[in-house]
Amino acid sequence: MDLDRRSVLVGFGKCIALTGAAMVAWEHVMSGAPEASPNYTTTDHWWGMILDIEKCIGCGSCVKACKNENDVPNEPGHFRTWVERYVIDPADLDHPQVDSPNGAYDGFPDIDGETSTFKIFFVPKLCNHCEHSPCTQVCPVGATFDAPDGVVLVDSSRCLGCRYCVQACPYGCRYIDERTHTVDKCSLCYHRITRGLTTACCETCPTAARQLVDLKNPKDTVHEFLRTHKVHVLKPQMATGSKMYYNGLDGAVR
Repeated sequence: MDLDRRSVLVGFGKCIALTGAAMVAWEHVMSGAPEASPNYTTTDHWWGMILDIEKCIGCGSCVKACKNENDVPNEPGHFRTWVERYVIDPADLDHPQVDSPNGAYDGFPDIDGETSTFKIFFVPKLCNHCEHSPCTQVCPVGATFDAPDGVVLVDSSRCLGCRYCVQACPYGCRYIDERTHTVDKCSLCYHRITRGLTTACCETCPTAARQLVDLKNPKDTVHEFLRTHKVHVLKPQMATGSKMYYNGLDGAVR
């Protein structure tokens, strides 16, 4: 990651009080070079997330936390993360009903009619931080780039707002911030994870349906989870190398 791209990290700074090792790491984050910190080395990490469909209750807490943490406009179509509800009628398996009112910011309304035989579940969605990300391949100025720790980031100071990456993303996870006319998306709360914290959405989830994981950390519980659960990624046919691993994902979603 060159020095110009590192400048994007400065924009994540917040006025916070830190002490000890956290302060050392944060100073490097603010200077735009978190990997220079003795407490954080980008190549020591490979970030991803586990999303457990069986635990998600569609409360929208993750959406609220994300918007508050990352200054996402509370307007339609402006989401770094959102939740979708799937309602599957056993008599019509090929046509699930999918809704996501305001991205599930306020949860979901009750469903009208008899649904006792229906399969109903919630699917959290966000940037998949792909290992082979289509968005980085189409950006004409390198504003979208891969950090060495596996996080796909956007340098808003270089973004032209051309929307090429918005069209290229197979997961629909990007939007144009009308205040800056530049692209925005989930950054995995990079300003948090580089100082030892989890993401805002994971921290606020009441059922632990979301878990930030470090695939390079041999002590991370993700390895045991992947061995003992049948996980899937969204749109595997795209071969993007998604690092968002879903447990209990129904075939209607894939």
